[in-house]
Formats: sequence, C-alpha cells, structure tokens
Amino acid sequence: MIERRLIAYLIAVGGMLSIAAGAICARLAQGEGVESLAVAAWRLTFAALAVAPVALFFDRASLRAMTLRQLGLALLAGAFLALHFALWIRSLALTSVASSTVLVTTNPIWIALVGFLFLRERFNRTLLAGMALALAGSLAIFWSDRHTGGADSLWGNFLALAGAWCFSAYLLVGHRLRARLTLPAYVFSVYTSAAALLMLACLLSGTPLSGWSSAGWQALLLLALLPQVVGHTAYNWSLRHVSAAFVAIVTLGEPVGSSLLAWLVFGERLGGLQALGFVLLLLGIGLAALGENQRTAARALAAQ
Repeated sequence: MIERRLIAYLIAVGGMLSIAAGAICARLAQGEGVESLAVAAWRLTFAALAVAPVALFFDRASLRAMTLRQLGLALLAGAFLALHFALWIRSLALTSVASSTVLVTTNPIWIALVGFLFLRERFNRTLLAGMALALAGSLAIFWSDRHTGGADSLWGNFLALAGAWCFSAYLLVGHRLRARLTLPAYVFSVYTSAAALLMLACLLSGTPLSGWSSAGWQALLLLALLPQVVGHTAYNWSLRHVSAAFVAIVTLGEPVGSSLLAWLVFGERLGGLQALGFVLLLLGIGLAALGENQRTAARALAAQ
C-alpha cells in the first residue's frame, strides 16, 4: 500500500514537471521561428488529434447525444481555452518564463473573485489572505520587470494575466458542460473547437502554419504531448490514489519547475524583487485554493 502511494506521489510530481516543460517547449518553438499564434494552434490541434481515437472509437455515443446547447457551451469553452493559450504563449515571447508562468496560474484568485462579485459568496480569512499575498506578489513582479525588461515585459506580464482570466472563464464554462458529458467527449469537443478557432485565426491573420525546421515541429509536438497527454493524465491517475489536496499543492510547483528549466535551458535568473513576488504569489495562490476548499467544505456541511 505504501509503495503504491509512493508511486502515485512520484507520478503526480512527474505530471507537474511535464506540464512545467510546456513553457520551455513553446519558447523553443518560438526560437525556431514559429509565431506565437501558430504555436497555440498546433498545440491544441495535436492535443485534439491525440484524444480523438478514444472519443471517436470508444465514446461515439456520447458525442452523438450532445445537444445544441452543449455544442454551444463546448464552442464557448473552446474559445476561452484558445484565447488562454494564444495570450499566454505570446507572453512567453515578451517576458521571462518565471513571470509568465506564475501569473498565468493565478486563476484560483479570479474564480474566487467571480464568486464574490456575481454569486454573492463570502470570503473567509484564508481566502482573503491568499488574495492579498497574490496581489502583493503580482505587483512585485510587475515592478521588477518594469526596470529589467521595460515595456515589452510589462505587456508580456499583462498578457499572462489576461491568459489567467480566460482560463478562469474556461473552467467556469467547462464545469457546467463537464457535469453532463463524459470526459473523452468533453475533452475532444473542447480541444477541437479551440484548435479550429486558432487555425482560423492563423488563416485570417496570415500567420504561417508551416515552413519550419524539424526542431520546430518537434518542439510543437512535445508541447502537446508532454503538458497535455502526459501531464494531465498523470494528475488524473494520481487522483485515484492520493488526495485532491496533495495534487492541488503539487500543481503549485509548475511555475517553479518552469523557472528551473528556463534557468537550465535559457540561462534565465530571478532578480531579487522578482523572486520575492514569485514566492508571495505562489503562497497567495496556495492560500486561496485552501480557502476555497474550506468554503466548499462548509457549504457541503450546511447542506446536510
């Protein structure tokens, strides 16, 4: 039993490292001349192709049973997912991997804020403390990049934040859709719609979709396979053997893993103020997630 749990821990950490490698793969593709919008388009296209056999051959009935409303929600969720990747991958070309990845993972903060503003949900102290730390960390990162990277870094940081907002919207829409769809049908429909929208955006904007070196194609393929197929599959498998809280904590290591890989591959180092903001933001996200779990548990107890 202990050995199985240890294996689950290791697989969860391996999944985190696979997802953390996504930013590196995107940067490598950009370095081979692949424009950011094309990186996003091919990432979702390869991911959709990877899950297509399972959905089309083993879950075809669920796809056929989708209603027009579900198809509309899938298109909407796909649009938010497409925007998320388009904005975040563009941010990687303008700011540091550390700043981009830590800012794009702030979605727990924004989801909690939506609950407060539109659903009249109350914040507990843990959630408030997390949001305060996350805000302080974000400001520290923005201020540090203002001096080290100039206007491009600031714009890149904003795009990463906008990517987090879009991912939050994707999660909120996807949660409603996922409740009535099987996982293969949900993933395939959303990934396919996101890929189609990004490919259309490339065609309309004149963004090249081919003509790169083999290294560029390899980076694009790894971008889809490592973070999506390997990383998220590892998370989903681990959830059957360890607590969701442990997996949630492990996900906070994604920006750390991306930053370490960026240091090894690109020689990127954290400045003092940037490192402080990095730590504060991670702590804030962790506290916000903990506060959200506490609030969910309190609502479940009240409903009994």
